[in-house]
Order: sequence, then structure tokens, then C-alpha cells
Amino acid sequence: MTNHDEPDDTGSNPAVAAASGAAASGAAATTRAAAAARAAAATRAAAAAHPTHPAHPAHPATLAIDIGGTGLKASVLDADGKLMADRVRVATPYPCSPDKMVEVLVALVAPLPAYDRVSVGFPGVVRAGKVLTAPHFITKSGPGSEVVPKLAKAWSRFDLGGTLARSLDRPVRLANDADLQGAAVVSGVGLEFVVTLGTGVGTAVYLDGRLAPHLELAQHPFRKGQTYNEQLGDAVLQRIGSKRWRRRVDEAFANFHVLLNYDRIYVGGGNARRLAGHVGPEVQIVDNVAGILGGIKLWTTETP
Repeated sequence: MTNHDEPDDTGSNPAVAAASGAAASGAAATTRAAAAARAAAATRAAAAAHPTHPAHPAHPATLAIDIGGTGLKASVLDADGKLMADRVRVATPYPCSPDKMVEVLVALVAPLPAYDRVSVGFPGVVRAGKVLTAPHFITKSGPGSEVVPKLAKAWSRFDLGGTLARSLDRPVRLANDADLQGAAVVSGVGLEFVVTLGTGVGTAVYLDGRLAPHLELAQHPFRKGQTYNEQLGDAVLQRIGSKRWRRRVDEAFANFHVLLNYDRIYVGGGNARRLAGHVGPEVQIVDNVAGILGGIKLWTTETP
């Protein structure tokens, strides 16, 4: 049992007490230094394990938005085109007026890191920031549903680029979504054709890395009096099944090759994965994230 009346040895000798305190202080400092070193090492290891989330991203940072008939996606890219944050996504709302679209997009990108500029891919014909056609968004409940005249009028010539620039307080560039996806994947050599297979069908043509004027090839007649868009869209895939749908896709690619004599074809969009193992080596299937990654190219390449 401790005798509280007995003087402590260290307390009775000031020199010993000072030495003991210094040793304890030194040990604590060593412990803190070791802990700091371990924390720094852990931070470096975490950064190495997640290279798409840099602590000090290079600028300019680009907010890339991919507008689709089924979903709206976005992320921020650093100066090298690497993702600075995981992609965020929400379902596309219907009916979808231009004001509703802008409202949902502003809310969607709010949690993302800071950015200096904005790139937007849109599923329709766009020119100088304005929407010329919006086949998905002029309908009552999405592709295949009835067209609402009021929505058709609202979307016609709508300045989506300018409206988003004011809402986000950043410069905005707007392009067709297939054009934007192609910017992320083409090699820059020869005539390269990009097809997106998702809610609908999108197409883009590149010659030696330069985007050609946009052609709405998916709106041309394909079979049974319907367009490529109507025959190959997601609603048809769900109705007829993958096997029959793939046969139609093969027929469409053959038609496009006769028309364009392309050197290579890239296939993206949410349904591109259904072609894996069923296409030849001339067809390259690309990840759907290309619709985001192409965003930075909109600021570094010329567009017609």
C-alpha cells in the first residue's frame, strides 16, 4: 500500500525531477512525431489509392454534364481530364420543361467540387448554345409518349447554354451528347464513327480528329417505316429482347458503313454492353463514362 506521507524521490531532488520531466516530454514529442508520420503516410497511401480524387487538383477544372433521356449525370474533371469526384446521377424528370431541366441540373451539381467552366452534352441538335431539337424532352412522359405542343415550343431555340451559364455563374459550352462522347474516345486518325445506344440513338462523325457538322442520322428511315431511333431505342430492346435487337444493330451498322465508309466505329451508351462478345474487331465498345470525360475536349478542340 502506498504511504502518502513518504516523500516522492523525484520530488525531493529538483535535478532528478527536471530530468524525469524532460524525458517524459521528449517521449511524448517522439510519440506525437511518430503519430504524425504515420498519419502522413496514411494520407499519401490514400491519395495513391484514389488518383482520381487529387488533394490539389490542377486548374482549370471542368464541370461535365451528360444529359440523357433516362438520367442526368455529372462530375468535375481536372486539367488532365481525370475525375476529381465520383459521378453523380439523378433520373430525368418528366414532363421536362427547359426551366425544370435547369433547376434539376443546378441541384445535381451542387455537391461537386469547385469548377472553372462547364461542358454539357445534350441528346439533340444544338448550335451556338441553343437547342434546335429535343426529341426526348418535348414528350409527356419520355421517349415514345405523346408530344406536348407547349413543351415543343418551349424547347425550340431555347438558350440552354446561356441559361446554365447564368445559373452556375460559369462559362458554358454545349454540344450533342454523341459528339461529346466521341471526343473522349476517337484516335484522331481517319474517319471515325460514334454511335450511342441508350434511351435513343446518337451518332457523331470525326475526320482526323475533327468533328464534322452534326448529322441526325438516327432520325433517318431504317426499317418498317421507322427511324433508327425508333427501331433501336431502349423501349424496343426491352420489348423484343437482346438477340433480336442485336440483329437490328448489325443491320444498322452495315447501313452506316455503306453511307460513311468509316475506318472504325465506337459504340457507347447504356446499352452498348449488350453487344460485348457479339461484334467484330472493327467495333470498339466504350464505357458510358466517356460522356463525362469528353467534357474537357470541348474546351481544347475546335467544333464546327
